[in-house]
Amino acid sequence: MHDGTVRADSWGGAGAPAARSGRPQWREPHPVRVGAVAAGSALTALWVMLWLLAFARTGTGYAWVTLVASTIATVVAATLARYGDRGAAVGVAAAAGTAAGVTGLAVELYLLLTGDWILW
Repeated sequence: MHDGTVRADSWGGAGAPAARSGRPQWREPHPVRVGAVAAGSALTALWVMLWLLAFARTGTGYAWVTLVASTIATVVAATLARYGDRGAAVGVAAAAGTAAGVTGLAVELYLLLTGDWILW
């Protein structure tokens, strides 16, 4: 039997647990790094711009090409989040969402100014 309180230093020897101070620290197994986010954003912006330069000739084409490129980039972001670098996935998702959002605003503005729905 042990008399008194049990402290971290009361058990000496080779199998003694290491003394800890304060609260436990939990670490993310796959941390998000700033460089990966920036690289994912830049490459996705380049991806969307190259699609626009290659395929968009009209306002309707601009809208559809941007939405298709953003959808493909979103699938890539989901795949990266599951199997690859989560930082790059954040950057890809942010750039794809921004491109789709700007396109949505442009389509709505065109509708408000002309009364014509550009996507059909």
